[in-house]
Amino acid sequence: KVFCLFNTGESRIIDFKDIFEKWKIDEEDPEFLLLNDEKAFKKVKLIEGTLVWENIKIQGIDEKGQKVEYPFDMDPIVLYENSILDETRQLELGLLIKKSRTELGLTQEELAKRSGTTKHYISRVENDKTGIELSTLKKIIEGGLGKRMKISII
Repeated sequence: KVFCLFNTGESRIIDFKDIFEKWKIDEEDPEFLLLNDEKAFKKVKLIEGTLVWENIKIQGIDEKGQKVEYPFDMDPIVLYENSILDETRQLELGLLIKKSRTELGLTQEELAKRSGTTKHYISRVENDKTGIELSTLKKIIEGGLGKRMKISII
């Protein structure tokens, strides 16, 4: 299993054993070595936004008809679609904002006006359907909710 932070801000778990078994990998597939050799699997690197195994080579032909060799990688969309959300690493900012808003008796529209954003955006934030910049979070918490924001790194 690999734990990844995607550019959506989500922490997700990729279970390669499940993926490769679902794909019915056999001995001729490049993934076979990864499924059966832990040392080979652990040589994974993050290169240009995707997982790459430079120790596993794929043969191909370039646009000039020349044989080429390149490292095995997996498309980030495939990785995302075949991963599950890591619930233990979610920030739950949306839940905190919604709880504070309802305790203050504010509607999403009222909070949006106070913080200089839209009701649609507040809804997306509260439902954890979008990432949020720190400056926008501060506007929502301090300007919209009238609360103070404190961040800790532990």
